[in-house]
Amino acid sequence: MAKSCEPPEPLESVSAIVSKRHQSTKHSAFVPALYWPVMLRICLGVFLLIALAVVLPGCNRHRKAPEIAYVTVPSAVLRDRVAALYNKSGEVKNGDKVQILERERRFVRIRTDAGIEGWIEQRYLVPQQVYDAFQKLAQQEQSDSPQATGTTRNDTNIHLAPGRESDHLYQLIQGTKISLFKRATAEKVLPGAAPKSAESGLSTPTVQEDWWLIRDPQSHVGWVLGRMLDVDAPLEIAQYAEGQRIVAFFVLNQVTDGDKKVPQYLVALTEPKDGMTFDFNQVRVFTWNVKRHRYETAYRERNLDGVLPISVSQEDFDKEGTLPIFILRVKDDNGTVSERKYKLNTPIVRRVLAPGEQPVKSRSKRRR
Repeated sequence: MAKSCEPPEPLESVSAIVSKRHQSTKHSAFVPALYWPVMLRICLGVFLLIALAVVLPGCNRHRKAPEIAYVTVPSAVLRDRVAALYNKSGEVKNGDKVQILERERRFVRIRTDAGIEGWIEQRYLVPQQVYDAFQKLAQQEQSDSPQATGTTRNDTNIHLAPGRESDHLYQLIQGTKISLFKRATAEKVLPGAAPKSAESGLSTPTVQEDWWLIRDPQSHVGWVLGRMLDVDAPLEIAQYAEGQRIVAFFVLNQVTDGDKKVPQYLVALTEPKDGMTFDFNQVRVFTWNVKRHRYETAYRERNLDGVLPISVSQEDFDKEGTLPIFILRVKDDNGTVSERKYKLNTPIVRRVLAPGEQPVKSRSKRRR
C-alpha cells in the first residue's frame, strides 16, 4: 500500500487551546446583554402597574363628592340653557333632591334622581346641610306631645328656626292640618326703618312676632309664623275664649250624656297679641253639665307666667279612683320654672301638692 506523502497535522499547543476557550467564553458572556433593554422595559411596566394599583384607590378616596341640594319652591321649570329664550327640559318639586353639575351666576345646572338635567335659579335650592338640620330637628321632636292642632291660613314656608331670615325648605299650602308643639318669638325689622345710628343712639324700630314649632302630615318639622295659622280649638269651647287667644287645648276625659260621650277640656289662653314673655297667662277647665247639657267653667286660674308644654295624663288616687291630671309649668319672678299638678274629679279641680310643698298664692297683679 502506498503511503501518503502529506505531512501529519501539527498538534495544537496548550496555549492555543486555552486561547480558543477564552474567546468562546468571552462571546457567550455578551449574549444576555442584548436582552437587557427589553427586560428593563418589562420590569418597568410591571412596576408601573403595581404603583397604579396602589395609588388609584387612594385617588378615588379623595375624589370630590357630588354637591347635593334640595328644592324649596312648590315647583320649578328646568331650562335647557340660560337665556331669555329656552326650552323646558323638566320640572322639580318642593323637597326634591338634586345634584349640582355647574354654576353660572345666579343659575345652576342640576340633575334629578330620574336623570333629567337642566338649569334652575340658585335661590330655589338649599344645600345638604340645611336638609340634615331639618332631619335632626324632626328627630329631636319625635317624642313630644302636641299642644294643639291648627290649620294654615295661607301658603307658607317651614323655617329651620324662628325668624323670617332663617333657612327654609318645605312649604305648606293653605288649609294644611298641622300639629303645634312650641312657641317662640323673633324680631321683625319694620320695612323702611333706618339702621341704628351711633351718633343719635336711636335703635331700629322692631316688632316681636310669634312663631310655632309644627309637624305637617308628611312629618316635616319646623317653625311657622304664628299669624299664618289658626288654632283648631273646638267651637263649643272656643266661643268662651272671651277675646283671649287659645294657644293649647287638651281632652281630659269624657262623660256620658244619654247615648253620647262628651269630652271635657283643659284650655290655655293668652292675650291676643304677639311678643308676650309667656306662652299662656291663664287656664280654664270646661266640664259638661249633664243636667243642663252644656259646658261650664269648672276651674280658672289667671296671672300665670305659663310655659309650654303642658302635660296631661291619668293617675290613681286610691278612694277617688283613677282621675285625669294636668301639669302646668310656671315661671316665678326670678324666672325659675316650676311644675304644678292638678286633678279633675268632675266637676271639681284641685291642686295636688308634692310632699312638703306649700300652696302658692295666685298673683293679684293685672297684666297690661
